[in-house]
Amino acid sequence: MKKFLFSMLAAVLLLASLTGLASAATGVTDPAMLQELAEVRQATAKYHDVNVAIADGYMPTTSCVASPAGGMGFHYVNPTLARDSNINLTTPEILLYASVGGELKLVGVEYLFGIGRPDAPIPDPAPPSPILFGRTFNGPMLGHEPGMPPHYDLHVWVWQANPEGIFTQFNPNVSCQ
Repeated sequence: MKKFLFSMLAAVLLLASLTGLASAATGVTDPAMLQELAEVRQATAKYHDVNVAIADGYMPTTSCVASPAGGMGFHYVNPTLARDSNINLTTPEILLYASVGGELKLVGVEYLFGIGRPDAPIPDPAPPSPILFGRTFNGPMLGHEPGMPPHYDLHVWVWQANPEGIFTQFNPNVSCQ
């Protein structure tokens, strides 16, 4: 009986410490949101190999995105998902990669919700923003590249810590150097 109680206590302490580590790494403390972030990590872990992302329909855009606030990295967009008006937690429309030592490293995901035709102005009135992780998306905004529609987006830095916050658009820990 003592062994059982000791084992249960050890399991509870381990779970509490892992939750604390996840909270510290993301700045998120809400258990439901931590669970959602874990689901995103589980669903996208296979994309640490960029060739798997390509095989699953993600296509690289032409350049690495950065600003004085930090980087977003290289965007790999899944056109089929990007055209779909349904936002799904475990199938982000865009994967974000950074070049580290000449290799591409998965650093985050981006959810994209298109609200018009490619290269068109933002509709007036714009439809409401989607909500994921209890947050509204950024936008509406114009497309960033030719052929991209006006849209809302939400960046989630699930694979690279972001001192500015897990849902911030730019990450100072990501560079296009």
